[in-house]
Amino acid sequence: MITIEDCIAMCGLTEEEILAIAEHEHVPEVAAAGLAEYLLERDDHGAEKIRDMIVDDIRRAVERGDTAHARDLYQVLRHFVETHPEAEEPVEARSV
Repeated sequence: MITIEDCIAMCGLTEEEILAIAEHEHVPEVAAAGLAEYLLERDDHGAEKIRDMIVDDIRRAVERGDTAHARDLYQVLRHFVETHPEAEEPVEARSV
């Protein structure tokens, strides 16, 4: 039997990154792991889409006043961008 840990390991992301995708998409962790694998392997802009999901989760946490969760998600975002440099937003696209 394949466990959630197996699914997470196969997609190449951390459990925290998968949880952020699951939170954003309102799907179980297994489905989020499958989506992550698809985006990273088959979508030219998949890493950017995952980055945007995590950023959206951070914004929602801030909006509802959950600063602890926003802080945790920020660390997830930092790790994701460090390990997936293709997800980093180009300097010219950043808002000032």
